[in-house]
Amino acid sequence: MGRTFSEKILGAKAGHPVRAGEVVTVSPDYVLSHDNTAAISKAFAGLGTERVRRPEKIVIILDHVVPAAAEKYALNHKIIREFVAGQNIPHFFDIHNGICHQVFTESGFALPGKLILGADSHTTSYGALGAFSAGIGRTEAAAVWATDEIWLRVPETLRIELTGALPAGVFAKDAVLHIIGEHGADRANYMAVEFAGPAAAGFDIPDRLTLANMAAEMGAKNGYFSPDDKTRVYVSGRAKSDYVETGSDPDAHYQAVLNCDLSALEPQVACPHTVDNVRPVREVAGTPFHQGLIGTCTNGRLKDLETAARILEGRRVHPSVRVLVIPASRREYLAALRAGLIEILAEAGCVVLNSGCGPCLGAHQGILAPGETALSTANRNFRGRMGSRDSLIYLASPATVAASALTGVITDPRTVL
Repeated sequence: MGRTFSEKILGAKAGHPVRAGEVVTVSPDYVLSHDNTAAISKAFAGLGTERVRRPEKIVIILDHVVPAAAEKYALNHKIIREFVAGQNIPHFFDIHNGICHQVFTESGFALPGKLILGADSHTTSYGALGAFSAGIGRTEAAAVWATDEIWLRVPETLRIELTGALPAGVFAKDAVLHIIGEHGADRANYMAVEFAGPAAAGFDIPDRLTLANMAAEMGAKNGYFSPDDKTRVYVSGRAKSDYVETGSDPDAHYQAVLNCDLSALEPQVACPHTVDNVRPVREVAGTPFHQGLIGTCTNGRLKDLETAARILEGRRVHPSVRVLVIPASRREYLAALRAGLIEILAEAGCVVLNSGCGPCLGAHQGILAPGETALSTANRNFRGRMGSRDSLIYLASPATVAASALTGVITDPRTVL
């Protein structure tokens, strides 16, 4: 019997063949952290070692509360900058770079066949480029800094067989929301999610990043696409190191195979307060909301901004709503600026914010008041995620948010595209 992608990657790192369910001790290629590095550094200080084992493997990106919104955040950033300097960590990205998952990817760290760990649950994003990438806790990250090792259980693999093609007005975000809604937020707990089938190759890298990012919302340890020509073109010229492509064998064993016919989909929305509370947009059309959010590590790339701008160009945001736009990184912001998208969005009445996490985690730059409702392109809608626990969050594609911004109520984007 063949082996899955995860079995191959973790087996290669462990130095011997492995099967799902085994526990292995491995050394990662990269370890990511963001603003929580200050907390990790405190845990590291308690381990009895003064120096990180492999500073060249550590990537730190400030993105959660940038610029600092209060003294406690400023102090947090100061601690991190001092730790980076003291430990001679070469891969440090300060507040002007953008959201960690986009910056990590576009900077050439996310590569096929790499084992990447991150102190953030959406580290699953890098599977879009054929990496085994998984979120870990802060204390685990501190231990990896000290030892350059971690133990992992080899996950079972859930294969999602994608067929057909997305209809007009339906996007990758709709597809992944549908999958999560149909199978549940716990369907892939500590599993690898393999996006495969004849339609998988049709997704471009931005769409793959959206799908792999949202694999975390199924409980997945990692989610990935097999590398192909699109992957090679994307990493060409930006790869930080050599890499070896890896994919599942044709006769690999899967825990289950789930089928998704893309051609049968329509725009979707995840309703409060869970990501798997998914319904077609038409069923909740007409629901009023107060704030729209277009951006985040899930849907803040140039392609997403182009989709929103195409809908909003020459029109105005409804006076009853406010719309925030957050490009995923400085590079994406500049690309959107050069393409004229920022001007279109600003003229439509959107507020364009610096690249960072901002309101997505309820820290600053547009948190919700009690009784308010948001329609967001982010990845989570838990109670209190974007501010008050007495607010409501709906999740949708950039097209749905942009179309709804014109009317002031949740609207099917196909009516305006």
